[in-house]
Amino acid sequence: MSSRLVVIGLGPGNPDQITPEASRAVAEASHFYGYKPYLDRLELRPDQTRVASDNREEISRSNAALEMAASGHKVAMVSGGDPGVFAMAAAVCEAIEAGPKEWRDIELAVIPGVTAMLAVAARVGAPLGHDFCAINLSDNLKPWDLVERRMVAVAQAGFVISLYNPISKARPWQLGSAFETLRNHLPETTPVIFGRAAGRPDERIEIVTLGEAVADMADMATCVVIGSPETRLIERDGKPPLVYTPRFSTGVAK
Repeated sequence: MSSRLVVIGLGPGNPDQITPEASRAVAEASHFYGYKPYLDRLELRPDQTRVASDNREEISRSNAALEMAASGHKVAMVSGGDPGVFAMAAAVCEAIEAGPKEWRDIELAVIPGVTAMLAVAARVGAPLGHDFCAINLSDNLKPWDLVERRMVAVAQAGFVISLYNPISKARPWQLGSAFETLRNHLPETTPVIFGRAAGRPDERIEIVTLGEAVADMADMATCVVIGSPETRLIERDGKPPLVYTPRFSTGVAK
């Protein structure tokens, strides 16, 4: 009896951005576990079973999927974006480490997907053209002072910063606080990109300066990309500006 669990990244929501490898993995699996809005993206056959759960049930979801895989089924864990970026691949690994020894014998495959910051960056030019980082702004699994220290460190080092999970009803203040922190270390003219639902019909892309950025411009479907001191705008007549970070760096903040 073959035990297999595949963790599939569906990308940011545009069906055209699901990789052929992910599509093949969907076709081969018998049981699907995931957050309901992600499972709803799939057109499954009658012989395929979906088990939806809430967004904050990552470990229980992983345990259930691993139990099903251990019984010999071909199981898929579905994730938005890339499953290895603030998503389900890490939760599955945590469950394997804490779970029964036989779970370590399950064949595990992680299928990459287009993560949000790549989809947003592609819509505006090349803001990730030089060194960059990603920070999850949620403090559900780490203290806020650690988030702030990391933001200060990467801003001072000249990284472009992509903020995931920037704001929610339960966390309405962190994004505004993050902007205030970054204004102490970056020029107010630094470009900030609010990329909501990139590539989907409800897409909204806004480009402002750090001095103009406010938390109300984002929701949980938004990835916020904050340029480095060297990130540039190319103005174009009748078109949105291009945002890019040069491949070279002087190492000197502007």
